[in-house]
Amino acid sequence: MPMICLSDFEAYAKKHLSKTTWDFFAAGADECCTRDENLLAYKRIRFRPRMLRDMSVMDTRTTLLGTEISFPVGIAPTGFHRLAWPDGEKSTARAAEAMNTCYITSTFSTCTVEEIAAAAPNGFRWFQLYIHRNRTLSEGLVRRVEAAGFQGLVLTADLPYTGKRRDDIRNNFQLPPHMTVKNFEGVFEEESCSEYGLPPNSIDPSINWNDIYWLQSLTRLPIIVKGILTKEDADLAVRHGVQGIIVSNHGGRQLDGGPATIDALIEIVDTVQDRVEVYLDGGIRTGSDVLKALALGAKCVFLGRPALWGLTYKGEEGLREVLQILHDEFRLSMALAGCHNVSGIGRNLVQFSKL
Repeated sequence: MPMICLSDFEAYAKKHLSKTTWDFFAAGADECCTRDENLLAYKRIRFRPRMLRDMSVMDTRTTLLGTEISFPVGIAPTGFHRLAWPDGEKSTARAAEAMNTCYITSTFSTCTVEEIAAAAPNGFRWFQLYIHRNRTLSEGLVRRVEAAGFQGLVLTADLPYTGKRRDDIRNNFQLPPHMTVKNFEGVFEEESCSEYGLPPNSIDPSINWNDIYWLQSLTRLPIIVKGILTKEDADLAVRHGVQGIIVSNHGGRQLDGGPATIDALIEIVDTVQDRVEVYLDGGIRTGSDVLKALALGAKCVFLGRPALWGLTYKGEEGLREVLQILHDEFRLSMALAGCHNVSGIGRNLVQFSKL
């Protein structure tokens, strides 16, 4: 059966992954209200398409901090890609390189940053950082990332503690014995690793805005902060000198009852006022979703779970198919809405449904 849309890949992944792995990828926090709202919020947005605009020439390209990508969809940081495909993050990196877009590698990757860089030497990559309680470990990881040629550092701000994911608790989710968080391989005694392949409570809950300055002292890489949902925090991010903001609720895996990211986007864009680039993740399932996010001010969107579904289907090839489908749907949505290029997409293209 041909794969026509992203939900086809979701159905394939649910059928072929083990229940424990599927539940881990699909999990939201608590009652999963925020996870589900990420998708539902797009249904309340309607287009105001313009007609007779000569759509014979179109351009989907954009830039992230000055680097050109083929269309405004990147790959969000998600952990443990080898649960989906044997080559794991190496296949993810190759697919992103082939599609000329940005891949944000997770701290919780099952390949090392060096392996990922070697797999796609010409790829455009940022690295997502969780700050470890042992700051020396995080400092060393930042230096490795820069040495491996990554082009940005993405600090996750919304995880002082891991959200309560009920299915993971019921399943007693743990990495298989042959799999590790490769960037920390050999650092911890194996018997102490009970939480996602690391010792429990290994992420530093004392992280605060001053840690932006600490990271700036370690690296020349641009710093993007991920997990911002309010105008107050967006303003603080700008004042602390970050180069980008990812509007994110961690796929609904942290605080249940928070806003859908597309609903949080407008106040953040209005507060930032072009001082830094604003991106978004959460709930993107169609090319028209991408167009709606850009119309409301996102510079680019990032895919989380759908990237894992693509990997499950056919590894690099499957993820390329997911990205190609989104590219084609986005281009078609642009054409039908009367947008020749990304810079011409604005807020006058959409309105909110009264439903």
